[in-house]
Amino acid sequence: LEYDGEGVIYGRVAGVAQGSQWRTNVVDEGKSYLTIPETGEAFSYVLSSVHVGTLGTGQVQSAPMLARYPDTAYLAHGNYGVHYYLTLPLKNTSDRTQNIAIAFQTPVKHNQDVEQLEFLQPPDDRVFFRGTVRIQYPDERGIMRSRYFHLVQRRGQQSPPLVTIPVRPGATREVKVDFLYPPDATPPQVLTVRTLTDIEAAQYQE
Repeated sequence: LEYDGEGVIYGRVAGVAQGSQWRTNVVDEGKSYLTIPETGEAFSYVLSSVHVGTLGTGQVQSAPMLARYPDTAYLAHGNYGVHYYLTLPLKNTSDRTQNIAIAFQTPVKHNQDVEQLEFLQPPDDRVFFRGTVRIQYPDERGIMRSRYFHLVQRRGQQSPPLVTIPVRPGATREVKVDFLYPPDATPPQVLTVRTLTDIEAAQYQE
């Protein structure tokens, strides 16, 4: 399907969509790891992106419909019920230990090629995401930890980090994030990785 971005209407999804999982390793191009941002900087990975709602990435994650009722959507906008699995092998290439924050956020939807996300303060009253997110990562002793978060996020809600993880110089810490995309959510969301400043790290220290 081809869209020019004008007059797009998201129709009701009714039928059978292709696939039930979205699995990806978020890594640097051509590498097996993901270099953490510079101190005080962040980057985000878009989740459940739709046409004219890719947050400038150009990536549409909506699954094609294998069978559909007449007068309904050709794509499964929102990927409702799809199990997302994301693996982030975070590598610290600096010469000091860095504290990495992982956040799940619901920015304002747009399709512009810009290098920043837009949030609202205060957020919109409408709930755009309500569901459980699991984060798994090895602690400093190498023991795998699993943490579950039930999130209720409104349109434009930035949200604080779910976890902060120290990464030693030259080390790689593999973080896994997974969740079922809720059937009443409104896409898109993002997973944000931020390297904290010393002041921020002290603020979020557990």
